[in-house]
Amino acid sequence: MLKQLLFTAMILAVLSSCSSNAAFKYNQDFAAKEKLLIPNITSTETNVARYIVARQFDSVAVAGEKMEGLVDEQLNKIKKENAPDAKGGEEFKTAGIKYFQFLKDMYTSYKNYGGAKTEEGRNEELSKMQELVAKKSTVIQDIKNAQITFASANNFRVAQ
Repeated sequence: MLKQLLFTAMILAVLSSCSSNAAFKYNQDFAAKEKLLIPNITSTETNVARYIVARQFDSVAVAGEKMEGLVDEQLNKIKKENAPDAKGGEEFKTAGIKYFQFLKDMYTSYKNYGGAKTEEGRNEELSKMQELVAKKSTVIQDIKNAQITFASANNFRVAQ
């Protein structure tokens, strides 16, 4: 009886370890997708600020469209991947999709702002962009919270 109990405990430990490993790998893959974009985000933000000052709106549109495509590529990968078979896997995947969709929406707004044909059109797009920017800190906090919750539920830590 004791052997059977120990065997069952070992099987449960192995199974929970596999789930934890899958969760950790999924988290690492998610972070890698975000990290891949950081150099492009940094240069795009710098360039767009410069283009706006110089009133080079076509360049703003091109930069926004390029980033929109790069973010969309990562977003589609997340959508196509199965959520890990781990506690909170689906919730974390959903949070990741929302986060990357927000990033895409930001760059779509850059594209639309730069592509507006009139000053009035640019002002309308600027208003939409400002609404998105106002949500930025909340969106970032939401993905951080989702990641921390997911990590905690699956017995690993994430850097904060």
